Amino acid sequence: MRLFTGIDLPDHVINVFERMLARFRPAAHLKWSPVYNMHITTRFIGEWPEAKLDQLRAALASVPPRDPIRIVLRGLGWFPNARRPRVFWAGVDGGPELRQLALDIDTALEPLGLPPEEREFSPHLTLARIKQPVPLDKLHEMVSELENTEFATLTADRFILYRSQPGSAGSIYTKLSEFRFAEASVSADAGVELHPGIHQ
Repeated sequence: MRLFTGIDLPDHVINVFERMLARFRPAAHLKWSPVYNMHITTRFIGEWPEAKLDQLRAALASVPPRDPIRIVLRGLGWFPNARRPRVFWAGVDGGPELRQLALDIDTALEPLGLPPEEREFSPHLTLARIKQPVPLDKLHEMVSELENTEFATLTADRFILYRSQPGSAGSIYTKLSEFRFAEASVSADAGVELHPGIHQ
């Protein structure tokens, strides 16, 4: 099983990015992310044996309770840089609280043999992937007008364990469990299949 944890986006945020991408798509031929599949990744887990899924759930349920986290979606950018980009993203500002959540998830998973991420936690929404060089002048021009714009805010009160499976139109995400911040409990779904999309 290919797994990751993340924070869902509420409908009002999805609607904002749906309108934004409708403007951006004609400007460049990229691998655009389906808005209904967007999320804020808190930890990429990778391959995990299904037989040990309960063990993983128990570890994630041990993440300490916390207050809801206010998250601001602000600004646009490129990984690794604007000249030779591979990813076009929207910025995610969850302050030290979101960073602490990612750290606590790392700490909970370490006893299972999953070492902490080596890369610095850099939360973002993947808007598109650039698989090969394409003209980006028009998109760069549009982005320059929105680089520091605040697009939306949300309040996260849980994180989610997802399964990612390949599909003909991209990855298919299944929500396996939700972990609410205010209580040390876990709710497991029977498997809510989300639309095909590209995992960030």
